[in-house]
Amino acid sequence: MNKQASLPKQVKIVEVGPRDGLQNEKENVPADVKIELVNRLTSAGFPNIEAASFVSPKWVPQMATSREVMDAITRKPGVIYSALTPNMQGFEAALAARADEVVIFGSASEAFSQKNINCSIAESIARFEGVAKAAKDNGLRLRGSISCAFGCPYQGEVPLDAVADVVGRMRDLGCDEIDIADTIGVATPRKAQAVMERAIAAFRVDGLSGHFHDTYGQALANIYASMEVGIAIFHSSVSGLGGCPYAKGATGNVATEDVLYMMQGLGVETGIDLDIVVDAGQFISQFLGRKGASRAGNAIAAKRAA
Repeated sequence: MNKQASLPKQVKIVEVGPRDGLQNEKENVPADVKIELVNRLTSAGFPNIEAASFVSPKWVPQMATSREVMDAITRKPGVIYSALTPNMQGFEAALAARADEVVIFGSASEAFSQKNINCSIAESIARFEGVAKAAKDNGLRLRGSISCAFGCPYQGEVPLDAVADVVGRMRDLGCDEIDIADTIGVATPRKAQAVMERAIAAFRVDGLSGHFHDTYGQALANIYASMEVGIAIFHSSVSGLGGCPYAKGATGNVATEDVLYMMQGLGVETGIDLDIVVDAGQFISQFLGRKGASRAGNAIAAKRAA
């Protein structure tokens, strides 16, 4: 059978740049710049934008303006604007800010969980029971994100059983969508397929997403490999912004422009305008005072300028 025939005809791209991308920046990014970025991404046609994080400003100061951003963005009907919510206080803030989806998170690595939040995986997921119930009671979408699903900076290999266990726990909380994240970017295509197939056995395939970092340059290959086993939701970050502040050695998320360029070449529909995304990537990169990390974005911008 021709492998290309088995690829999804359409994929959903979740843009995580405004939250996951910018949370690591050391220099303050003002609310008006974040608002402009979200508005540009909205106009590009993304169905889901991770726009805010209601965590303590003490831990993630870059997200201190999340309420201001959520209040001022120009919302497009049908677009899901997501917010990370670590606890009930964060959930209440997200609800007040009119988030369409709240995101809870856990790790597939016991060592990562203990190192960063001083509790077991089971305990960390149990802490979200109140948030999950509140989300359902208020008619909000609930998304679960599983970090270190392909490898851990502390324990190395992460067993497939461990990933399946956390997927099951997230499912039982009522998650509408579950992200399988390569937090340190160590996955390769066969590993990506093995992990995704195990996740599919524990949750419906159309509710699973791949969140790949490009530490070793494998993200696009891993996305393609995941598509081959039926995954049709992927996270990416405009201009390749971001990383994980708690994972040593983690580099940026895969660049949205690169993912879109690949999807165009494969004939896979996204509903997103690549040119507008390139402009958004150039906008935020210029503000940050550095060249963007998207090869496709930089090549398209250079071709325009020539």
